[in-house]
Amino acid sequence: MTDDLATRDEAPRNPHSSASPQPAPAQSATADQSAPIDPATARRNSVVIWVLIVSAFVVILNETVMSVAIPHLMTDLGITAVDAQWLTTAFLLTMAVVIPITGFLLQRFHTRPIFLAAMGLFSTGTLMAALSPGFEALLVARVIQAGGTAIMLPLLITTVMQLEPPATRGRRMGSISVVIAVAPAIGPTVSGLILSVLPWRFMFVFVLPIALTVLALGWRLLTNVTEPRKAPLDVVSVLLSAIGFGGVVYGLSRIGESAGEGVTTEMIVALGAGLVALALFVWRQLVLQRIDDALRDLRTFRVPTFAVSVGMFVILMMSLFGAIILLPLFMQNVLGLTVLQSGLMLLPGGLVMALFAPGIGRAVDRIGPRPLLIPGAALVAGVLWTMSAILGPDTPWWALLACHVALSTGLSLMFTPLFTASLGSLPRHLYSHGSATVSTLQQVAGAAGTALFISTMAAVALTRADSGATTAGATAAGISAAFVIAAVLATLAVVGAMFIQRPADSPGEVPAGH
Repeated sequence: MTDDLATRDEAPRNPHSSASPQPAPAQSATADQSAPIDPATARRNSVVIWVLIVSAFVVILNETVMSVAIPHLMTDLGITAVDAQWLTTAFLLTMAVVIPITGFLLQRFHTRPIFLAAMGLFSTGTLMAALSPGFEALLVARVIQAGGTAIMLPLLITTVMQLEPPATRGRRMGSISVVIAVAPAIGPTVSGLILSVLPWRFMFVFVLPIALTVLALGWRLLTNVTEPRKAPLDVVSVLLSAIGFGGVVYGLSRIGESAGEGVTTEMIVALGAGLVALALFVWRQLVLQRIDDALRDLRTFRVPTFAVSVGMFVILMMSLFGAIILLPLFMQNVLGLTVLQSGLMLLPGGLVMALFAPGIGRAVDRIGPRPLLIPGAALVAGVLWTMSAILGPDTPWWALLACHVALSTGLSLMFTPLFTASLGSLPRHLYSHGSATVSTLQQVAGAAGTALFISTMAAVALTRADSGATTAGATAAGISAAFVIAAVLATLAVVGAMFIQRPADSPGEVPAGH
């Protein structure tokens, strides 16, 4: 059935094809990826992709710089911890609401105007954040930032899949892995360095000139490389996706924020409404995709490699965000390190992922994803089991550093192969839907991982404290228990890695002229 589906899906679907039998010049690079690519087109494609990669790195770096700034914001703005946490929650909610409609946007509009809109929104939000006189203005600025951020990553992934020949996608996906994995990892380090000497506004002052420079480069260098088509927009699906993904992310975020305080009516209502809306959303997409009118085409999940890869990707994002959240808590509350020291402790792992990504991308092109995924998943699971066993008040800092570097190595062995295998297994007209699905689940997985790990940590720590343990000992026990759950999930990823197939259109060699 999968083979029949692939054959059926690969049929051209451009509604303008009868009126325009010859491909437009901007589309020539994507018309036949097995044909030689002329040097001018190859240079143009490379410029477009690198502008998008740098832009995505900037917006995703900004997503995590706020993580260690909450205490400073509470003091400077005179707000409570719950209010301050809304700066992160509102960002995640906006991402969850906007990302599901990016599949429509990427089909309906050219590359250049979508990029300018995304970076324009992000730059405007960053400027507003740097100049914010109070909490309300800062919250609005974060929402505007999130609107631009939500569009950028699906735009990058879809463009790479359309422009890059199958034989070299692994190399490009290696660069995207730097964006996905390294930017969140070094965000706390950057903010820790800034907050150690400057007020919180300088986090945005630091990002703003970079964002404006990237926007100017895109304005000058970016060209349209795709051919839009008349894509439908089902308003009911948009509303259901906003309620569904927004409700689930909000409910999960509230669980993480109020860990140890018990389940509230607010959490139950948010999660319940979100799950019901998601069920209705899925049902409506299954109906509409029969006539190709779905907001999110769920036929992507009929491709086994994509479905398994997405499941593994969710586990990876939960593990990554768990490490980003739990390790600084352990370093500061158990080992007594400062915010800056804990941020610097995470930096080597981020650098490892950045250094390994290009080589891993080339390896994916040569040998396929599975030989890298299996050892990578095994290394991640092994490190998480080790951390669950050794974490305690007497754990030496160098052991923690070594574990984080090893964890980062395992994650780097998995991100690029999963991106390449999952999206490369889809027919061309499903690229935008697949990239939007991956980006949406990244946000949901981050919220779910935060809620699961923080809630587990708080519950175990509370039990140990009631039994007479010290604060440091109770916190260490809670974090260790959270890593046990992460290790179990990572062990499931080892099994999933065995089912990942190399995409059928990956010949393992670079096409002539590329």
